[in-house]
Amino acid sequence: MADYIIVGGGSTGCVIASRLSENPDCTVTLLEEGPRDYNPYIHIPGAYYKTAQGRLLKRYNWQPTADQARDDDPTMVQASVLGGGSSVNAMIYIRGNPADYDGWAQAGAEGWGYDDVLPYFKKAENNNRFCNDAHGTEGPLGVSDIDHIHPLTRAWLLACQQNGMPFNPDFNSGNPAGCGLYQITARNGRRSSAATAYLKPARNRKNLTVQTGARICKIICENGRATGVEYVMNGKTRIMRARHEVIISAGAIASPKLLMTSGFGAARTLEKHGIKVVADIPGVGQNLQDHIEMSLIYQLNGPHSYDKYKKLHWKALAGLNYLLFKGGPASSNLIEGGGFWWANRAEAMPDMQYFMVVGAGIEEGVDAVPGGNGCTINLGQIRPRSRGEVTLQSADPQTPPRIAPNYFADPYDLETLTDGGLFAIEIMEQPAIRKYLQQRHVPDMKIRTRADFRTFCQNTAHAALHPAGTCKMGQDDMAVVTPDLKVRGIEGLRVADASIMPNLISGNPNAVCIMIGEKVSDLILGEKAI
Repeated sequence: MADYIIVGGGSTGCVIASRLSENPDCTVTLLEEGPRDYNPYIHIPGAYYKTAQGRLLKRYNWQPTADQARDDDPTMVQASVLGGGSSVNAMIYIRGNPADYDGWAQAGAEGWGYDDVLPYFKKAENNNRFCNDAHGTEGPLGVSDIDHIHPLTRAWLLACQQNGMPFNPDFNSGNPAGCGLYQITARNGRRSSAATAYLKPARNRKNLTVQTGARICKIICENGRATGVEYVMNGKTRIMRARHEVIISAGAIASPKLLMTSGFGAARTLEKHGIKVVADIPGVGQNLQDHIEMSLIYQLNGPHSYDKYKKLHWKALAGLNYLLFKGGPASSNLIEGGGFWWANRAEAMPDMQYFMVVGAGIEEGVDAVPGGNGCTINLGQIRPRSRGEVTLQSADPQTPPRIAPNYFADPYDLETLTDGGLFAIEIMEQPAIRKYLQQRHVPDMKIRTRADFRTFCQNTAHAALHPAGTCKMGQDDMAVVTPDLKVRGIEGLRVADASIMPNLISGNPNAVCIMIGEKVSDLILGEKAI
């Protein structure tokens, strides 16, 4: 038995486990389905290409996608390892736009406006460059400049400026517009995941238990209260009881699935699967959002990117540099520069995000180039209007859910991505970057008109793997949790992860998941103190 059971050891779950266990009067158990984060590739920034594709992508990501609603929907996966997405992602530290959070508050998420959440971003942050009204330096989460910046990144940033994007020294200042260098969640040349930053320092606390390989089957409810969980570990079914609360932090796919198999959801749908209804909450699994991205791939006219480190002798030199000095190419996340800009100038804030990937074939589904030396421009529509859903295929907890992302269900998203991609092509035609290019590889040069490029986007766009919104907070009929993240219709149960976002933020959401963990921990400990 524990005072608090946390289901899911991703970014938010690790934060909550650490913060609650700071109180010696609280006993905390964290249950994570995936393995521990022992693999050394997780901790080396330059090894991001290892976790972004192939064997490690499959090992550390739960892939509940066998029955996606449309065959042409890009595959959506969810991290399944201690630290969650913060252990396998590209480490880019982005908070989004202040208007994102003010929009949450205006939609009924009282207490989640930008001025409300900024203190929690700062509380989490240990920044190695900024110390001001927008940034903190005393938190657990390492946020740093990338020490090794590739010359091709700098050339691309110059090209962005030649094409009209101003340089922005800090995307997280409250005004993200422009191009610049990303800060990443790293410290001293190593990834600063939520597991490393929050959980590792807390592991010796006697009041904290962390169990990996624990697959949660059901939330146990008695007399209108969540009292524990049923889970399978080492082939055995076990039950753990919670004195105070069960906190679901399993992510935007797994959290609604667990709620539904436990009796929380649209009553008619649950009854169809033979599930006893605990609380009729029609919004569970609805409002699914993700950023949709596309990739432009260019062949270079020489060894001008990190692709040259695919050769054994260059790889050995990079490894030696990292081993001795924690520097060089292996200390880079390979995506050093980016930008936020408009595809639709009628929008009040930027609607596109750009990433300069200094190589080709680094991420799953992105091609390498002839000759072996290339670069990739990833770009995403960051305020999608399309909405999907997560629903059940059966009442069996082991059966993957049915995921319908419905990318491009709203035509606006495709049109915006198309215009944003054409702007990216204009950047690559500027003198500062053009001198390094041999030719555009994807899409090939036969794609010339906007109509052709629109079709290319529609056929090749891929998931950004930023699922959110499926247990949204608010006060309307489709809200799943209240603004204090308590599940409607039951006591002792909260949800805290990306699923509670009413609308997906304008950028990489990992920093937001950590902020959510900080804020809900304060809410819980504040209630306990009262």
